[in-house]
Amino acid sequence: MRNPFKRQGNPYGRRTPEGEPLEGHPRSFLSNKLKILAGIVTFIVIVIVMAESVVIVQAGHRGVVLYLGAVENRVLGEGVHFIVPFAEQVIQLEVRTLKFQAEATAASNDLQEVQTVIALNYHIDPNDANVIYQQLGENYADRIIAPTIQESVKASVAKFNAEELITKRETAKGVIANTIRNTLSARNIIVETVFITDFKFSQSFADQIEAKVVAFQKFLTEQNNLKAIQVVANQTVVQAQAQARANVAKAGGESQAIKIITEQLRQSPQYLQWQAINRWNGQMPYALGSSGFPFFQLPTIPQSSQPQQQQQQQQQPLLQQNQTR
Repeated sequence: MRNPFKRQGNPYGRRTPEGEPLEGHPRSFLSNKLKILAGIVTFIVIVIVMAESVVIVQAGHRGVVLYLGAVENRVLGEGVHFIVPFAEQVIQLEVRTLKFQAEATAASNDLQEVQTVIALNYHIDPNDANVIYQQLGENYADRIIAPTIQESVKASVAKFNAEELITKRETAKGVIANTIRNTLSARNIIVETVFITDFKFSQSFADQIEAKVVAFQKFLTEQNNLKAIQVVANQTVVQAQAQARANVAKAGGESQAIKIITEQLRQSPQYLQWQAINRWNGQMPYALGSSGFPFFQLPTIPQSSQPQQQQQQQQQPLLQQNQTR
């Protein structure tokens, strides 16, 4: 006989072995819950598996792959990568420039205590990130960089005296920086720059250095004063030598002039009279000697004409008398 309920689409057409309708039975309700739960669990498992299968390496980092705890010989770059879920694990190490700073104490070659602060910029080799993680771990800075700075400072400072650390500061800094670079490069850590602050010494040594510097400055001042005195003395000597040469030249010139004048007098005795006339200011002297004018002699009357002049002088009174008569 045909089931009327089933023909009419009655939901209760399906029945249990006991003859009860299947839908609405407690077993049916439980079965539906189990199916829903199974679906949810399956979805969660799929999500988890997918999450474990995909890894994203952040910018400025490299991924170190561990397979069941062992470091694999590959390094993941930035971006999305697929790995074996639950078997592989990725550890990210930063490869960007990092800074590390540490204080260091050492003894110089003359057993003076020296303190300084070392700061360096560095980064790990991106291609050897797995080696660094395998040998040093994630906290490699404290394991290798800090002791390297201490040992490098001690080994380098011991090559210099305390005074050389002051006078040859750049050389000492260069030696320390090169020692740090060479040591860390062997461990796949690349040092970019090394900054070293001034060296600090004990107070007693600082006082000694200050006293020495003051004494040296005083010595330089005295030396400069002596040089100034020497310069003045040299100038005086040079001036005296120049004056002496000038006097010699002047005397030579005067001697040559005298020789020339003497020669001229020999050739022309009237030279002195001519020179006196040129130098005469035009004023007559107040008193004249027996020799007449001092510069030149007045012309004399020839002796042959003197009697005629006397006769003329004697005739002049007679002429005057005749005129009066």
